Amino acid sequence: MVGLRYILKINRMNDQNIIIPIMGMITGIIIPIAVFIWQYYEGKGKRDAVVEIAKHINDPSKLEELLALFDERKKEPIDYRRGGVITIFVGAGLFILGSFFIGDLLKGAGALVGLIGVGTMIAGYLYPNTERELTNAVDEYERK
Repeated sequence: MVGLRYILKINRMNDQNIIIPIMGMITGIIIPIAVFIWQYYEGKGKRDAVVEIAKHINDPSKLEELLALFDERKKEPIDYRRGGVITIFVGAGLFILGSFFIGDLLKGAGALVGLIGVGTMIAGYLYPNTERELTNAVDEYERK
């Protein structure tokens, strides 16, 4: 505490300069807290709606169908090939931006992102992800 008082007394002339780092630190705390509060209230409305609907429905099968509507998880597996192509082109864009404007650091970052995209796309071809591809892979394995 004594050290902070000492620092603030030395910089009496530049009090406005200390406010910028303090606001930066506070912003780093406030934004995640605000997001968690927002998610809580958004989910609260959905939970209240489910409770109200459940009070008026006597058939458990209909209730399960309604609960499935509120389930936000993806039903389909991740398409690694699509994500890989997108990542490759983001890496290429970063590399080109680094070539023309910013420099070697961004060129290196773009090459890294592009190679991650190549790896993701290869994973998409090695591991089938749609039901049809899984069925074909199982059938091919059973033939062997």
